Amino acid sequence: ARTVARHRHFRDYLLLKPDSSAYPDATIDAPLRRIIDDLHDRGWSEQDGFLSPALMHALETECMASAKNGMLAMARVGLGATSSLQPAVRGDRIQWLEAGQSEACSQFLAIIEALRTALNRELFLGLHDYEGHFAFYAPGMSYQPHLDRFRGDDSRTVTITVYLNPAWLPEHGGALRLHPEGAATRDILPIGGRTVVFLSADMLHEVLPATRDRIAITGWFRRRAMRAPLAGARNHPA
Repeated sequence: ARTVARHRHFRDYLLLKPDSSAYPDATIDAPLRRIIDDLHDRGWSEQDGFLSPALMHALETECMASAKNGMLAMARVGLGATSSLQPAVRGDRIQWLEAGQSEACSQFLAIIEALRTALNRELFLGLHDYEGHFAFYAPGMSYQPHLDRFRGDDSRTVTITVYLNPAWLPEHGGALRLHPEGAATRDILPIGGRTVVFLSADMLHEVLPATRDRIAITGWFRRRAMRAPLAGARNHPA
């Protein structure tokens, strides 16, 4: 069996599992396998081609239509009654995904459910459900360094960001900057179809400003909270 990954929060709930190379599961395709192995070994994963070009285009079109029609709301920092608009800290506009809102959304949520099932079967994470939203950053907007957990609520366990930006170039900026504990920072460009997955409690990260519209679906696999959450609606952590 593998040794447990040396992440201070991850080791609290990751159980020992057989080496996947010795006991391959034919029901898990290669991208999902890479994500599982990366999370086990280092706590984060970056994969290209997670979505088909057709599905990526459909989701991009849906998000841009929502932006044009004023359906995206400025994201808030904090939770419930204590949340606030802080554009200098967090500058994206969002729309929560709901089952059945579109055919593209339903296809995306089915892919996400397959990932949740695989993570539970392989890493015993106890992931109970998923919540996610479109995230739209206008040129120049950013999100300062933060962790994806609320104070007093440890339910968010795995963060998944899927980028929907066609023909993205390095000069457009907009990288996701990861701050892995004990390692150098890593900048990941938001190229269409690219997916980044990491442990929500462990990975400090930020969004750098871009020179063009930058869109993604950002979401979280959650387990049942061990601590009582604060009352209020869904928002991002401070």
